[in-house]
Amino acid sequence: MPARGPAVTRAEDGTVQIAEPFTGPAFTRAVLDVAGAVLTWPVLGPTGLPAAEIHDVGRAQQWLWAVYGERTAAAVDAVASGAAEAAAELMPPEQPTALAGSAARLAFCHWAARWWPASHLDGIPALEPGVLGLELAALTHECQQLLDEAGEVEGHELLEEHLPALAPLIRWRQSAASPRRLDRVLRLIDDAADSLGLDGEALGRLRSALEQDAGPAGTPLVLADLFVRQREFALAAGGAHPATGRVIARGQGSNDWCRYPPGFVDAAEGAVSWSVLALGAGRRIEVEVVAGHMAPVGGVRLAAEVSVDGVHPAAGVSPDGGPPSRVPLARRDDVWTGRADLDIRASTTPHVDVGILLPGFDPGRGADDRAGSDDRAAREAVRALARRRLGEAAAPFDGGAAPSGPFLAEIVAAAAAEEDF
Repeated sequence: MPARGPAVTRAEDGTVQIAEPFTGPAFTRAVLDVAGAVLTWPVLGPTGLPAAEIHDVGRAQQWLWAVYGERTAAAVDAVASGAAEAAAELMPPEQPTALAGSAARLAFCHWAARWWPASHLDGIPALEPGVLGLELAALTHECQQLLDEAGEVEGHELLEEHLPALAPLIRWRQSAASPRRLDRVLRLIDDAADSLGLDGEALGRLRSALEQDAGPAGTPLVLADLFVRQREFALAAGGAHPATGRVIARGQGSNDWCRYPPGFVDAAEGAVSWSVLALGAGRRIEVEVVAGHMAPVGGVRLAAEVSVDGVHPAAGVSPDGGPPSRVPLARRDDVWTGRADLDIRASTTPHVDVGILLPGFDPGRGADDRAGSDDRAAREAVRALARRRLGEAAAPFDGGAAPSGPFLAEIVAAAAAEEDF
């Protein structure tokens, strides 16, 4: 029996689908918006052809054949036009294309920018945003056949935003330990800047460097020292409580990565802790959260959503008038802290649940009808993936442009981990 590939079907809303959509929490999917469609890969599974939801077949035809092959592209066109039922049968798999591999790598790079589980508590270093941003810009340029005008604008913005990271990358290329992937990324950046009409001192130095051979043998380099990183964590969470009040309950809260922007909170499962204090007949909750490597700007504050025995109690109203069940958190050094009075009976030992969120960003608990235990297992699998990738990035093997190969930012992070952890 011949091998079978992805099924091409038409949904009730008129979209054409290639393969079944991948399920699971948002942080287990690598997603890429392309011209006329959305492509999705499973982060925790093998990297192969993506699932696709095509909402504009005409625009998608500019890249369909180059990702899935001619047979699948023809089947999509037939299904969209309501042709014979045979067009919807499972298509025989074709050889993976270069664009399919680049698209998978670009999608995974976007995933890393959003969901990388940086955690001092778990020993997973953060990825350098400038290095990751430049590789994103390079991959965006490499995949321009897939993208519409919005994607091209995004690539332009990424390149301009992260140009300061070019100087250390050029120095890295001139060392004896530069990976082959680095030269490829820098040449894509140069080509992207040229096609966008960008110029300036940093790009001039890049073009001059690319005219020379990379990596003179014997040039020493301490990779971790090339980049400015946050190396110290106060880890104040779990410190002593005020002398006033008696602790009657304490525990760990939930750390749902979907409820706040990347980098605001340490990604460890135990980053959120809380205590309930007895103050005479009153009760007060104190929440402490280990901060991540990103510092919010413009007065942005996280909040703790508190429930007691399954319901939201009437918490003390904060000075900035937050919702009664939410405790505003203020950042102090490397910890978010907040407290509020609880309206609960003095004779009970409460069962408390605390979750962390950014108001206005948070999609809400159970937005995808997911069970908390399933999310916890998926988060642990993502941490294991990050550790495995860092181990591969620290090895002398150079993964080149393979979708599963390490990103430059992972190689830098692996070098930082050897020094910091």
